[in-house]
Amino acid sequence: MINRDYHIHTTYCDGRSSAEEMVQAAIEKKMDCIGFSGHALTSFDTEWCMSLEGMHDYVEEISRLKEEYRGRIRIFCGAEWDYYSDGPREGLEYAIGSVHYIEKDGCRKNVDESPEAFAGLVKEWYDGDYYAAAESYYANVGDVVAKTDADIIGHFDLITKFNEGGCLFDESHPRYRRAWKQAADKLLSCGRPFEINTGAMSRGYRSAPYPSAEIMDYIASRGGRFILSSDSHQTGTLLYGFDEWERYLQERGYELVTMPDCLQAAADS
Repeated sequence: MINRDYHIHTTYCDGRSSAEEMVQAAIEKKMDCIGFSGHALTSFDTEWCMSLEGMHDYVEEISRLKEEYRGRIRIFCGAEWDYYSDGPREGLEYAIGSVHYIEKDGCRKNVDESPEAFAGLVKEWYDGDYYAAAESYYANVGDVVAKTDADIIGHFDLITKFNEGGCLFDESHPRYRRAWKQAADKLLSCGRPFEINTGAMSRGYRSAPYPSAEIMDYIASRGGRFILSSDSHQTGTLLYGFDEWERYLQERGYELVTMPDCLQAAADS
């Protein structure tokens, strides 16, 4: 059973639990490893990310917790690095590369703020053409590792967050499938693991994790690897759905890693 989780948010960004509360909850769950991944600065939208000062305090706090809980749990300090994030990386041991925004004419808008905001974005920028929005989104996704040098590929198809049951657009549409396949093919050449991210499940938006089953199959058939992630913003969702989705991957023979390569290399040294 996998008891490691590397996509964790705290009150340093948009999480509801403190870093120490997360560590204590992880110990109660008998986790042997926890990785923090606070949202790195996006200077054009600071509502949900860490400031530069906040990033400094975050790195110091995780360092303190490492020492305080040494021998009880392994703690890693990372960040969720958006395609448009900026700022220093001192003190970070890994990064999750994610795309939360699409850009048009120098303006950037969030694709996962709310169903209403997303629908408004598509109407305003794409005349209601969700496939055009998806093409813009996946163009960024395909470049996210090259742009961020991420160690983990975060929530690949985040643009479907509000599309449960195909309520907004058809995920089998040729334009949509072509867009995500082009992005996946570029990322597969990087060799970084793709998240199986249960965060939208724990928050009630989806009944299955990111990415969709079809995308998982495509990635696996081309040698891609996966890593389980809860994208937790509070203590109660650590390891959310891991048992079910670990079995799902194992039954299909998909390659599941339990630690990003950069951290494994350090652990083996």
